[in-house]
Amino acid sequence: MLPHPDSPASGRVSRLPSQSRRYRWLAVLPGLVLLCGVPFANRSRPFILGLPPLLAWIVGWALGTSAIMALIVILDRRHDR
Repeated sequence: MLPHPDSPASGRVSRLPSQSRRYRWLAVLPGLVLLCGVPFANRSRPFILGLPPLLAWIVGWALGTSAIMALIVILDRRHDR
């Protein structure tokens, strides 16, 4: 008889999401901020680094999303040790 795939005898134990990985909710932040911030950034002046405010907002959060995802990866690796 084969052991259950999640039993310790099989060598694989599934981990349930724990409270210590709540930082993964940071991944939701860029999407929410991009959608909710559009009415505030939708102006024609002043220009930010030569870009209209809405485009600067989108570019800024594209860069911010990369930083947030990098932070999540770093925290995941630290948690797995």
